[in-house]
Amino acid sequence: MDFKINNEQRQNYLTSFQRKILTKNLKENIEEKYRQRIEIMLLADEGKSQTEICQLLGCCQATARHWIMMAKNGQAHCWKKSKIGRPKKINEQYLNRLKELVNHSPRNYGYSFGKWTAEWLSKHLAKEFNIKVSDRYINHLLKKMGLSTKSKLNAHEKNQKKNNLIIQDLPNHKHI
Repeated sequence: MDFKINNEQRQNYLTSFQRKILTKNLKENIEEKYRQRIEIMLLADEGKSQTEICQLLGCCQATARHWIMMAKNGQAHCWKKSKIGRPKKINEQYLNRLKELVNHSPRNYGYSFGKWTAEWLSKHLAKEFNIKVSDRYINHLLKKMGLSTKSKLNAHEKNQKKNNLIIQDLPNHKHI
């Protein structure tokens, strides 16, 4: 895209220095999303409307609105500071703690029950890390690590469970 701007259209969101730096960064090898941010600010400075920018770049209204506001507020230099995509909440420390918890009894941590559920793992980790994730996501993480809250039975225990017969007296029923 060519960002030669005629002065009648310019919105003057950017200083000439900001414009020069942003244009220079466009010439470098940068990720497409970062490129889009710069182009949004330059097009806004050129006088293009949010709708026009979205049509030209194929971006959503929220993205265009955000980067137009950044340019208006003198924050054009922040185009690379804001990370792209959803922030990662779960770090290595969290995963290690999850692994540690699932391999030990909840009783070791003050709970009255003997087996972890994904729901309780989620609650416990939320207290420790202040990160709330669903029990479904806990199960997903456990599966990725080759773990589960379900206890694994050995071959002998599986056979006993299959062949487990209960022999007891039948209750006395009085017929009228």
